[in-house]
Amino acid sequence: MNTVLIANRGEIALRVMRTARRLGWATVAIHTDLDADAMHVRAADRAVRLGSYLDIDAVVAAARESGAGFVHPGYGFLSERAPFARALAEAGITLVGPSADVMDAMGRKDAAREVATAAGVPVVPSYSLDGPGSDPSTFAYPVLVKAAAGGGGKGMRVVRSPGEYDEALAAARREAASSFGDDTMLVEKYVESGRHIEVQVMGDTHGTVLHFFERDCSTQRRHQKVLEEAPAPTITAGQQAAITSSAVALARQCGYTGAGTVEFLLDNATGEFYFLEMNTRLQVEHPVTEEVTRVDGERVDLVELQLRVAAGEPLGIDQDRITLEGHAIEARVYAEDSFNGFLPQAGVATHVAWPLGEGIRVDHALEGGQEVSTAYDPMLGKVIARGVDREEARDRLVRALDRTEVAGLTTNTGFLRALVASDELRDATLDTAWLDHHDVPPPDDTEARRLAAAALVPVRTGGPWRADGWRSGGDPAPVRVVVGGELVDVGPDTRPAAAFVGVTTAAVEVVLHGQRFVFTRPDPFADTAATAGDGTLVAPMPGTVLAVNVAEGQAVAEGETLGVMEAMKMELALKAPFAGTVTAVGATVGDLVKLGAVLFTVEES
Repeated sequence: MNTVLIANRGEIALRVMRTARRLGWATVAIHTDLDADAMHVRAADRAVRLGSYLDIDAVVAAARESGAGFVHPGYGFLSERAPFARALAEAGITLVGPSADVMDAMGRKDAAREVATAAGVPVVPSYSLDGPGSDPSTFAYPVLVKAAAGGGGKGMRVVRSPGEYDEALAAARREAASSFGDDTMLVEKYVESGRHIEVQVMGDTHGTVLHFFERDCSTQRRHQKVLEEAPAPTITAGQQAAITSSAVALARQCGYTGAGTVEFLLDNATGEFYFLEMNTRLQVEHPVTEEVTRVDGERVDLVELQLRVAAGEPLGIDQDRITLEGHAIEARVYAEDSFNGFLPQAGVATHVAWPLGEGIRVDHALEGGQEVSTAYDPMLGKVIARGVDREEARDRLVRALDRTEVAGLTTNTGFLRALVASDELRDATLDTAWLDHHDVPPPDDTEARRLAAAALVPVRTGGPWRADGWRSGGDPAPVRVVVGGELVDVGPDTRPAAAFVGVTTAAVEVVLHGQRFVFTRPDPFADTAATAGDGTLVAPMPGTVLAVNVAEGQAVAEGETLGVMEAMKMELALKAPFAGTVTAVGATVGDLVKLGAVLFTVEES
């Protein structure tokens, strides 16, 4: 029996285990103390504790000690780290992925450009940083300066004029050095309106490289994908053929094995496409490809192909046997407050319900009672909908997000639902920059408030004291309840099927159309004096205190930064609301603080 250790956590670890088990492989999970009782740990045949998912030596040792001949890295963590691939090879363990040399070649944007050029694949026009042609006044603006070793939007700046160039380049260099330990930069043409098209490729150790068609990942926020779909809805047959063949040529040029993704930018103005980068691993969005690609009519399992290739088997498939059927769209569910600055969220998921139904697939690792922390990526799961065409897939996804319920902490499900239901997504007019310049309106809370009110109405099913609305000489009286200062009617139509309502002594929590609403129940005996503007600064999200800039008794000016905290790679400065004196400091550098923790108090001058 083959044994595979999954060097990851959460939904991707469970995803790999499902296929491995079907193939008769044994599975090994790794976990930190925080994940000791996680779903992926309970699902594995064996689990090994370690201190960090990023500790290469510890992961290799876990594979050796558990007898695992293969390691599947998932995505994130060590999945594209060449030193990890080399350490496994030295230990005689097979990585389910490409070689360290391929990771080195494709992991840097400058090196990957050279490979693409050698393969005859179009690349974005670029400019020199030094020597001939490096004068910023001669560039055709706008341009993009970006880190050669970067990713995830870090070390990138859009420059629109020569006067902005030096400052933007310096800022991008600093960010690149801090994030990647390498400040090598590229300067390229910036495409104002483009679509992000990526191609799923798979290569074996016998020289075969295939593509499994393309995905459109244009719906992004700050270079982070929000929705993905397959096939791409706006490209022509000629563009599809050119882009997929370019991806295969690139993979062949670098000797690629396993699953990989070649990413392109399609310029909406010209119709031209350019190579961006190659991800040397399985992608988060791989399910949409699996839902629409077929080999001889059978659905594709990309993880199965990965494992078979790693075991030395040939793919045994001709390109013309791979076909498309239907359309699929994926939505990433995150622990974040999308309508409040996309702040990361944490807490205990007191209630979790994932959607079921025809054409619906959910890959997740979240269950009721589970604590969600800020220690790891905020993605909780993925909701995927498939249809015979794009509109059926979109409609199914809207209804699936309606039935996605997470209580106890806020998620982006309501935001996703509004986005998928929008005219812009329906008409496929969203480009890569749309979300950075447009706001998705928050859902109206009227119906949720009625549901909350209805939940507070005493329900009596019999007896002389039942509430039936009877009154002498008139129509039955409606139930009227004041919620949050507003008078609302509570009638028989206020309990839709796709809603969760939870009542505690302190609040009523409603999850409706994926959006979480919390209505506080005021205590009539409590001091209800307003506290807004009293100079108390609390943690707006759970996270780590990075800096404390003041001490008790210190005078501060309005807007002065008192401290800085971080959660899920996001920094937030806490500033004095007015000029005054610091009367309390409730945190020190390195503290892990909860949402709402009092960090500073300022007494107004």
